[in-house]
Order: sequence, then structure tokens, then C-alpha cells
Amino acid sequence: MINRLVVFGATGDLNARYLLPALTALRAAGHLDDRFQLTGVGRVDWTDEEFRRWAAEQLERHDRSSPAEARKAITESARYLRADATDVADVASAVVGDGPVAAYLALPPAVFPGTVAALRDAGLTKGSRIVLEKPFGEDLDSAVALNRLLAEVVPEQAVFRVDHFLAMTTVQNVLGSRLANRVLEPIWNSAHIADVEIVWDESLALEGRAGYYDGAGALKDMVQNHLLQVLCLVAMEPPFSLSERDLRDRKIDVLRSVRPLTDEDVVRHTRRGRYLAGRIGDRDVPAYADEQGVDPQRRTETFAEVELRLDSWRWSGTTFRLRTGKALGRDRKEVAVRFRPVPHLPFGLGEEAEPNVLRFGLEPENMALALTGVGSGAHTLAPLTLTAQPPPPDLPAYGRLLLDVLHGNAALSIRGDEAEEAWRVLAPVMSAWSRNLVPLAEYPAGSDGPAAARDS
Repeated sequence: MINRLVVFGATGDLNARYLLPALTALRAAGHLDDRFQLTGVGRVDWTDEEFRRWAAEQLERHDRSSPAEARKAITESARYLRADATDVADVASAVVGDGPVAAYLALPPAVFPGTVAALRDAGLTKGSRIVLEKPFGEDLDSAVALNRLLAEVVPEQAVFRVDHFLAMTTVQNVLGSRLANRVLEPIWNSAHIADVEIVWDESLALEGRAGYYDGAGALKDMVQNHLLQVLCLVAMEPPFSLSERDLRDRKIDVLRSVRPLTDEDVVRHTRRGRYLAGRIGDRDVPAYADEQGVDPQRRTETFAEVELRLDSWRWSGTTFRLRTGKALGRDRKEVAVRFRPVPHLPFGLGEEAEPNVLRFGLEPENMALALTGVGSGAHTLAPLTLTAQPPPPDLPAYGRLLLDVLHGNAALSIRGDEAEEAWRVLAPVMSAWSRNLVPLAEYPAGSDGPAAARDS
């Protein structure tokens, strides 16, 4: 196990909201001891003590549930280095030392190549690992180039392209439900499943993230990575085991089976939009174009929906709909598996049953199965819903990911060829949208999204 974690971009939101709380959870659970060393690297001119004070304030704000002694252990042992993440000498002073190190790039994607090159030239100790956040590159060409650069520094097994969605309890339950239950496993195919929706709709607006979001948009921020990863778990063939190679081989098979989209397909089966001013709950939300730091000329989308078909024996005829939007009227974060109707209903002429839908709630985490039963009247139908609440996870999603990084378990990490394949899937959409073949629809903040999407 590696006992040294160096976080580049340590004064940013990712470290404050997720990595520091994850480390305290690991400490509280006994996975980290006094040998563990956290080094924060940033451009702010801080001393060790100033960084520790900041870290303690962030944990007080974002992680009050962790034991005080765990928070104290993480913050008081941390050190800080003011450095340029692309300067070889600065990077060397952060990572060179006794034993291997896990270098976590909590940085904007545009900085990844410069930092990886600096890590290469600084000379990482054998056994070290590199961790990169999404999105991995800006497009297919940049992802290929970044993979080549990483291969010059560490072996592929030491590269962790992390996606915290893969460590969420309910996402893991998608695998458990479909692979470990006799009731579901035989019907997990297109003969029984009409369509699958993978949705991450949120009422949150931009929330001060213009620096990153306006250069990415909904398609790159959510669909290209998070939602495609969930698609892989829903649609993949049963792996021989959940080992690193078997799981990742089956995931990339799914991406390779996605039917390539033509321009006509993109026009018919994708939608994009941007929110206007509106009201969400008790707060007024300005139009996206008027948010601080936004360049209206970029025409960045805040809503994206893509329908995909898989050319495989299991899924021919099933539609997979990936959707995400900001500033919507309600949060809806789930995987909805909609089954086909039964061949015949003996309950009276003209009566129809609602389709059975199996829902995996992503946030909050829950499961629900919508069924049809007999109503109060003779020979009438009524909806029934069975619900389940998964047990709370032992660790938060980022805690699970960091533990895997420190132990070298890459099963939940995205392999290099998989990252490239995900860009290939959406390259036709990005191209068509850049040529305005699909109009940028507008929707009021607090609504259900663009009318074209609601009517689909």
C-alpha cells in the first residue's frame, strides 16, 4: 500500500468537498495510520500551518459527521508546497522522496499534459501511481495524446482515470441486481426490456463553476464519462469475475457495440438546450448566458440528451437514453429500466397496464420496482410499487476510489482504450452540434427542460 498522497490543485473545490472528507473516512475506518502523508500542492502562497487551518475549515463545513480525531489526524500531519504543477523542479520537490507516491491531479483537464510531462521528467519512484479526474482529454485526439504521454511515465496498471459514479452504492447495485438474481438475469435483454433511461437532472444551476463548465458543457461534463460508465454496467455481458481485466474488458465491449451516429441520427436522436432566467423553489435564477464568467458566444449547453442503440445480440431493439440537465424544476437522478408489456391482458377490453419499471435511484440511493396488480373493482388493474433502501455504504464514493488507488486495485478505474472509445461514441454528436445541426433550445430555469426533450 502507498502511504504518500500528493494532491495537485489542493486548494480547490475537489479537495475541499470530496478528497479531504474521503481521507478522514478512511482514517476513521482504520485504513490509514500514522505513516500516511498528505501533501497539498497549489499556487497559493501558504505555509504548512495555513494549509492545515484551511483543511480543517473545509472539513468542518463539508464533513461534520466524521470523528474529530480522524479529521485532526489528517489535517495535522499534512504539509503544503507552493508550486507550479507544470514545472519540473517544483513537481520533483513534491513527489520525489522515500518510496512510491500517488500523484492526484485535481486540476483542470487542460493542465493534465503539462503536469504529466513534469512528472515524467521529475522521475517518479518505481511503483508510483497517477490519478486523473474526468474529463479525460477534450476530445478523441487529446485523449490519445494523453494516453501516449502517460505510457512514458508509468505502466497502464498504475494510471487511475477515476469516475466516482462507479463507486456509488446504487451503481454497484445495478451489477448485483442483474447478475446475482435469478429473477432478473434471464430477462435482462431486448426481448423483455424496451428502453433504459440513465438520467442526471438537477435543480442546481451553474453555482460559480463557469471557469470549468462553460468550456465543457453538459455533454462533456456528464454524458461522455459518468453516464456512459453507467451504461456500460447496465448493458455489459456478465464478466467471468469482477477482477480488473474481466470487468474492464466487458465495459469496453459495450462501447464498441454502440451503433455509430450519422448526422441524420444526431438530428433525430439528440437534444441540447440552455436555461433562461426562472425560479427554482424560493430562489430566482439568472439566465445561463448572464451568469458570471460565461461567454454567451460559446453557446454552451446546460441540457443534453442522447439516444443510443447497441448492435449486439443482447440489446438489438432496445433504446438507451442518456440525459442530463441543470436548473431544472426537480432533481431526478436514476437508472430507469422499462420492460415490455405482457403479450395478452385478460382484464377487459381496452384496458392497458402501465409498463413495469425498475428504478435505481442514484442520489438519493434507493431502488423501486413498479408493478401492476388487481384494483379494488372486479377485473381492474392498479399500480403497485415495491421499494428498497440499500444499506449505507461503509465509505463514501471517493473514499472507495482513494483506497483502491493506494492499494493498486484498478477495477473501478477507466482503462486507456476505454477512455478513447467513449470519445469515439460521442464524436459525431460533438461534430454535429458544433455545426449547429441541432438547435440550442431554450428552457426556463425551474421547468422540465426543452420542449423537444419532454415530447420525445
